[in-house]
Formats: sequence, C-alpha cells, structure tokens
Amino acid sequence: MPVTIKDVAKRAGVAIGTVSRALNNYKDISPETRNKIFKAINELGYTPHVIARSLSSKVCSNIGVIISGLLEGHRQDNLWYLLLQGIYRFAVEKDLEVAIYGTDSSKQQRKAYKQFCQERNIAGAVLIGIKTTDAYFREMVDSEIPCVLVDVPFVSYKVGCVSIDNEKASREIVEYVIVQNHRNIVVIAGKKTAAVTAERAAGIIKGVIGRGLELPDSNFFYCDFSQEKAYETAKKYILENGTKGATAFICMSDIMAIGVINAIKDAGYRVPDDFSVVGFDDNPIAEICQPGLTTIRQDFSRIGYNASALLKKIIDNEDAADHILLPYELVIRESVRKI
Repeated sequence: MPVTIKDVAKRAGVAIGTVSRALNNYKDISPETRNKIFKAINELGYTPHVIARSLSSKVCSNIGVIISGLLEGHRQDNLWYLLLQGIYRFAVEKDLEVAIYGTDSSKQQRKAYKQFCQERNIAGAVLIGIKTTDAYFREMVDSEIPCVLVDVPFVSYKVGCVSIDNEKASREIVEYVIVQNHRNIVVIAGKKTAAVTAERAAGIIKGVIGRGLELPDSNFFYCDFSQEKAYETAKKYILENGTKGATAFICMSDIMAIGVINAIKDAGYRVPDDFSVVGFDDNPIAEICQPGLTTIRQDFSRIGYNASALLKKIIDNEDAADHILLPYELVIRESVRKI
C-alpha cells in the first residue's frame, strides 16, 4: 500500500492539516513540528502529490506552457525546444512546476482559456505560437489568469510579452542586403495572422523605403513559416523570372530560407552567385547549411527564461506586466553576395 499523508500525520503525532501546511511552507508551523513531520516523511518514504499540494496551497506553483500550432512546425525547427529549455531553467531555480500543453485554433473554440487553465490548476501561462486571431488571444485580455506572450507585442492587465525588436532587426538585415547593392528583393513572409510577421514586414518596408527603393506587392509572398511553401514559392518565381527578377530573398525564418536555398539549387542556380538569401532566428541549421546563412540571431533560451521570470513577477504582483525587449545580433555568413 502506498504511504499517505494520513500515515505521515500519525507517525509525527500531528493533524493531517498540519502536515499539509508544512509541505506548503506555511509560516505558522514551529521548527520543532516541521522537523518531526519531515523526519516522518523520510522514514516512511512519503512522496507528496504535486497537484494535491498545489490545490491546498495558498499560492499555486504550477506554470503552464501552452503551445499553439505544435503540429505545424517543421522537424528541423527546434526553437520551441530552446524556449522550453529557458522556461524550465527558471522553474528549476525557483522550485516551480512546469506543465506543457498543446493546442490549436479549433481546440481553443471548444474550451475557453480560463477554463483550460483552471481545470489544470495553472497559476499562469507562457503562450507560444499564439496568433492574434486565436480565441485565446482575445480571451486572455478579460481573464484574471496571468500570462506572458512570446513574440506578440501586447501588454495589458496581467498580460506581458517577451521578444526582440523584430521591426528594428528586420530593417537592419534588409539594409545590409541593400548595402550589398541588391535593389530588387523578394520577401518570403510568415503567417498573415502572426503579429511577428506584421512587425518584420514593417521593418523590411521601412528599410527599403529608407534607402530610396520600392518593394512591389507582387514581390511579397506569405509562406506560413513553412519550408515546403517557401520552396514552392521560390522555385515558381525563379522559373518564371530567372536572373532577370529579384537578386535577393529576404526570409522571415531560417526554415523558410532553407526552402528557398533548395529551390534555387533545384532550379539550376547557385547561392550566392546567382541569388542571395537571408533568414531570421539563427536556427542551428543556419550555420551548417551550404552556404552558411546570414540571419538575425535570437537567444531563444534566454527568451524562455525571461518569459517565465516575467510570469512569476505578474503572478506575485499584477502591476508587473511589461514588454521585455531582449538583444539580437546580425550574423553575417556566406549567403549574400555583393553585386
């Protein structure tokens, strides 16, 4: 038979409620009583149930990580893993429990954000991959459950955000391409409904206009952060225009940039001799692909760590909601040629 909290209380000679209060770090337990309880726990080999502990505690210690669109990610895209690594590192330092949940737009229609969190006893959540059109994005504004968004620049009551300055970073990388004398540019964009797509598009457009150039709508393609869609789009464009069209592809993710590079090669051309390509994120594949990909480096583990740290602040103090901007770096490799 498994050891129960009742067995611990009997061995320590205290009430069951006293054991529960000691496990949840209540201050009204004397050191002597606390020592007796933990001695009994060690002798009996009792392991408290995490969910039961959090339910009985005044302050829930469960942090939820809600990932939307998990099935849409590419197998080479390990950025979510790096985010989770940072979130978990903070949780370990602060002795918090982390639970990971997957969702998607249709699932969010069936169960409200508040209900989802309450059923799982989540004190607060880090939301990854949420789109501005998702049900959870609209609901969290009215919810009293703290949350932190990754890459969605929105701050409200108990709602914070962690990201880099996507607009500034995108402007910097397109200006670098223009300085290499590229004047005709194709943009391989992400999801239309993603806030990060809008930010990066704004930066690209400002960079192009700031250099006295134009970016026709016909050179702007939404590829949903998909390597396959980026490949198909780039190959079609190259077969139709050859080297008489754009000389550079600005991609809003490294995964899409890899698709573009493969399309260029399969169409019989070379990178960067015939076409230049840049990405965004500095996914580990950006360094090992041929040629090495010029891109914007984000520290996703640091983003995850800061997201969970901000969430804890909001849980402890509802006025702590903020948009934290972390540094980024333009990484220049071999995928851009000066012409």
